[in-house]
Amino acid sequence: MRSLLVRGLREEDYAVDGVGTGAQLLEWVTRTVPDAFIIDIGLPDADGRDVVQALRGHGIKAPVLFLTARSALPDRLSGFSAGGDDYLTKPFDFAELVARVGALLKRVGHDDGIVAGSLRLDPAAHAVECGGATADLTPTEFRLLAVLAAAPGEAVRRRRLVQAAWPHGAIVHDNTLDVYVARLRRKLTGLPGAPRIHTVHGVGYSLR
Repeated sequence: MRSLLVRGLREEDYAVDGVGTGAQLLEWVTRTVPDAFIIDIGLPDADGRDVVQALRGHGIKAPVLFLTARSALPDRLSGFSAGGDDYLTKPFDFAELVARVGALLKRVGHDDGIVAGSLRLDPAAHAVECGGATADLTPTEFRLLAVLAAAPGEAVRRRRLVQAAWPHGAIVHDNTLDVYVARLRRKLTGLPGAPRIHTVHGVGYSLR
């Protein structure tokens, strides 16, 4: 689970590190403190709530999202009492996790939006903004546009777009990618001054 979360959040353009135990986390934060934490309650060596209390005791105020299978109301309440800022139970939708992380970062002034010229992508709202107008995106559309926006003017290969937008192992036909790109083109057309998605024949697509 940890490796999947790290990989998925990195694909959402977050800088992410992962550790396996509470002790490793407490040792790690002596060197660097992240902008936010995602912590399980059932850690191999400790209760995640105790770990968060230890973080707070050391003056670390970065927001904490508890990600756990414990869904009972007393568990959720104790998570908040221990210093947690949000609580998400397993099984969960990855898009919701990304939205919650983005919301926590916005509260502390870390927007982490992706900017490409006049275009700005909001990972918390899954939306794109340009020229004072906003268009809502599906999670898949957002991931596709984020990859293109991260390399404005460059040709992004179709395989790279598929890998970023769909889960590992998903069967994605060529026309499926084209359909999603067509949707994005229509949405960008409605934003004043927004860049356009161009087809790079034999390669993929480019945002410019």
